[in-house]
Amino acid sequence: MFNEVYDVIVVGAGHAGSEAAAAAANMGSKTLLITMNLQNIAQMSCNPAMGGIAKGQIVREIDALGGYSGIVSDTSAIQFKMLNKSKGPAMWSPRVQSDRMRFAEDWRLLLEQTQNLDFYQEMVSGLVVENGKVVGVKTSLGITVKAKSVVLTNGTFLNGLIHIGDKNFGGGRAGERAATGITEQLIELGFESGRMKTGTPPRVDGRSLDYSKMIEQPGDLNPEKFSYLDTTKPLENQRSCFMTYTSEKVHDLLREGFDRSPMFNGRIKSLGPRYCPSIEDKINRFADKDRHQLFVEPEGWNTVEMYINGFSTSLPEDVQFNALRSVAGFENVKFFRPGYAIEYDYFPPTQLKHTLETKLVDGLYFAGQINGTTGYEEAASQGLMAGINAALKVQEKDSFILQRNEAYIGVLIDDLITKGTEEPYRMFTSRAEYRTLLRQDNADIRLTPRGYALGLASEKRLKRMEEKLNASNQFVQFFKDTSVTANDANVVLESKNSASVKQQGKMFKLFARPNIDMDDMRKFEKVETYIQENNLDREVLEQAEIQVKYAGYISKEKNNADKLNRLENIKIPPNFNYSQLKSMSLEAREKLNKIQPVTISQASRISGVSPADISVLLVFMGR
Repeated sequence: MFNEVYDVIVVGAGHAGSEAAAAAANMGSKTLLITMNLQNIAQMSCNPAMGGIAKGQIVREIDALGGYSGIVSDTSAIQFKMLNKSKGPAMWSPRVQSDRMRFAEDWRLLLEQTQNLDFYQEMVSGLVVENGKVVGVKTSLGITVKAKSVVLTNGTFLNGLIHIGDKNFGGGRAGERAATGITEQLIELGFESGRMKTGTPPRVDGRSLDYSKMIEQPGDLNPEKFSYLDTTKPLENQRSCFMTYTSEKVHDLLREGFDRSPMFNGRIKSLGPRYCPSIEDKINRFADKDRHQLFVEPEGWNTVEMYINGFSTSLPEDVQFNALRSVAGFENVKFFRPGYAIEYDYFPPTQLKHTLETKLVDGLYFAGQINGTTGYEEAASQGLMAGINAALKVQEKDSFILQRNEAYIGVLIDDLITKGTEEPYRMFTSRAEYRTLLRQDNADIRLTPRGYALGLASEKRLKRMEEKLNASNQFVQFFKDTSVTANDANVVLESKNSASVKQQGKMFKLFARPNIDMDDMRKFEKVETYIQENNLDREVLEQAEIQVKYAGYISKEKNNADKLNRLENIKIPPNFNYSQLKSMSLEAREKLNKIQPVTISQASRISGVSPADISVLLVFMGR
């Protein structure tokens, strides 16, 4: 049936698998995407949304490199919000509420239009490994498909076990069976595995809710979008979400089911996401709080199904139902389906290289929840990078690695393979030491040239980025070159209660004041004329304003990054034996021997490795 040898086989068609397959195929590799159900490509298993704090930056980075997540997020969006707008631009994070069914459909249609990409529906039950190299996969029907590389993106399906109260059953997602065979084979090959947990809230009938008792949460007045391409457009109409709260009565009703909760009776032994706890975990850990926020999120434009964000639970369905009926606006709620928890296998990511290729098996890549991450965005970014590197390896080209000062994707992967994770890893802005450089507004400037060099980002995308960069740089230069009289300046300054000036000065200095924004500067005729004559759009105005107001911070962070990058250039020989460095701490030697960092910089980020240990290593290497 399958006579040809594929360049890349991608196992699993979630967010990681979809991006991996698209990347490999678009780079010219003959690619096969195998999944258990082709109707569920890029399924939003949990909340119907993309982006959010730090996650929105990742989606923009995927888009800048030439991935599909940003495009699909735009075409299926029902609401857009830029989060953290009251803070500095390093914290701004785009988020869309999505039409769940349209999101999956748009992803499938994009993949079907991708050249070099084949599809096959079946469960992969094992790998074909010869002499330490993967050479194909085996399916549950006994079919062997040969490949030069394989990307595993199994999500929550590896020996997945679903829990609802005291009931549990095998499954990778509600209504879908678990995947078996792969974990056992990987362990035989020498891989270390573990178990993790995640959960999802009940879905309810929106017609049974009383929204008058809730607080409306509309989208932005002037919504933006994710993709840098002009083929997608900002929303003109949006659907609102709604917010309500739990209460002490709700908490008491939930506590009645704790003895039947798999979280508390020992049935679930694995760790769940710390920053997205279940409702029972929240009321147990934060017993001093008498209420918690719940967000009612529509599942699409026309459906009445609602997602109850903040009410993730594995409690018995009757406990879920009774407690939710005591929430304001939910008095007559009808369930579509109860919430549940799911346990699944993962493989500690310290077993990977920066390319996401495994250290043990040549040509085998892991991406997504198999690496211990949580979230669509984190998964999609890993899939993109694994797909890129699998294609490059087959094409015998240099690998593609993003550094920590280049992208949130670089921070994510470096954290995973250098530090590992014992709980589901979620990206936050606080994880990035260079977040002033890694803003959502400049992801295209940072990464589109890299994506174009790979053959992923189109020439049109590159030209659009270059035009934006040139226009914003010229606008910044305009502010540096153009003077404003004291009288004209003081009119604007007084309107903002800002200290007046006594003499003529450059507009750049005026604009750099923290309480003066672009709208204030546009009150000067010279500025407004420049904008109109050069037809500057919102992105250029935003980029120029950030470059003026945060020039000092950006310059300082670039200098810090350059200093640390010198350590990135000091390579450590492969399979280096740290046991010979007796003056290094025992913990450092054990960690370094296990992880085998590629550079001094990576070695310095490993937990348990001190600056003194790094000094010993530098001396040994003659530095």
